Amino acid sequence: MHSVSLAAVGAALLLATMPALATEPALALAQKNNCLSCHAVDHKLVGPSYREVAKKYAGQAGASQLLQAKIKAGGGGIWGPVPMPPNPQVSDLELRQIVAWLLKQ
Repeated sequence: MHSVSLAAVGAALLLATMPALATEPALALAQKNNCLSCHAVDHKLVGPSYREVAKKYAGQAGASQLLQAKIKAGGGGIWGPVPMPPNPQVSDLELRQIVAWLLKQ
């Protein structure tokens, strides 16, 4: 009985410390497609944070399509010297979901 309760407490602690990926489908897609290797929601890693990107493109007509194309094709020079690799494995549906969520940050 004691080991069962310890396991339950351990599982609860693990779940409490995990990012909210399960509750945000677009963020889970970003993780699945390795976006979180270089980007974070609220701070710069290798690339800009999602909040920085959202701020830069806020209110711009065509921003969603532009960002989807940039993610798919990759590129560089906008946020610094490290280029973003192309991401041809990300489906068009996933791109739309990720970018729609990203622009709300």
